[in-house]
Amino acid sequence: MEYFFMIFALLLATLRLATPLIFASMGGMMSERSGVINVALESFMLVGAFTGSVVATSSSSAWLGWGAALVAGLIIGALYALFVIELNADQIVTGMAFNLLVMGVIPFATKILFDSTGSTPPLPVDDRFNYEPLLLAFLLVAGLTFWLKKTRSGLWLLFAGENPEALMAAGVSVRKVRWAAVALSGAFAAWGGASLSLFLASAYSPMMSGGRGFMALAALIFGKWKPLPAFFACLLFAFADAIQIRLQGVQIGGVAVPVQFIQILPYIVTIVALAGFMGASRSPKALGREL
Repeated sequence: MEYFFMIFALLLATLRLATPLIFASMGGMMSERSGVINVALESFMLVGAFTGSVVATSSSSAWLGWGAALVAGLIIGALYALFVIELNADQIVTGMAFNLLVMGVIPFATKILFDSTGSTPPLPVDDRFNYEPLLLAFLLVAGLTFWLKKTRSGLWLLFAGENPEALMAAGVSVRKVRWAAVALSGAFAAWGGASLSLFLASAYSPMMSGGRGFMALAALIFGKWKPLPAFFACLLFAFADAIQIRLQGVQIGGVAVPVQFIQILPYIVTIVALAGFMGASRSPKALGREL
């Protein structure tokens, strides 16, 4: 019975830890299936985590924080679209610039708002989410799977990343499709960040995404840019994360293993997964191609 509870606790932790990865990977899928490379997911998550925490703390409502994270994600996603779609900036360089910009701006904002460059004030336990972001993440994956396969606008997104010329010949604006996709990419990834500060924790802390934006991008590539396979890749990476949490403090031959060696386990799994399956993944044909 004890082992049953241990396994159940591990599976529950995996689902909780997978929530921000699922949102971010679905956001990355929206952008990259439309043909726009997106390595800015880390910045989108940080913006969502910070905005969600600030609004939730001020209003004592996690749902208002969740909605504010959505708006903030749409704004930063649209700003990213402005640079890479309208101004034709290099998509990889711009994505990394967004990551660096957000890492510097948020401490400045916390200094102004809370006279601190660290964490935001904690949200009371009773005001935090219990399971709602996890449920929404599952619904998002199911909804996107249906939308891409069964709706006209979903097919527009796929054609924008695979054959934009055919989409333009049909009278559909590829530019508008990509704008909408990248803006929604920001919104979904921001929800991933908000799930960190409102679900897995009770406040924003510096750099709390911890590279999850890049892990979500790796899950997207590992899942061949498809919702369901990317979802299962997120579960795999989250399982590795849950394992490393439980392995901290383990001893081998009476000698404690340095915690730093344990903490890198999820990233090792990510690298191994990409190294083993990268060759089998085919990116959208028009990914990174300017209009």
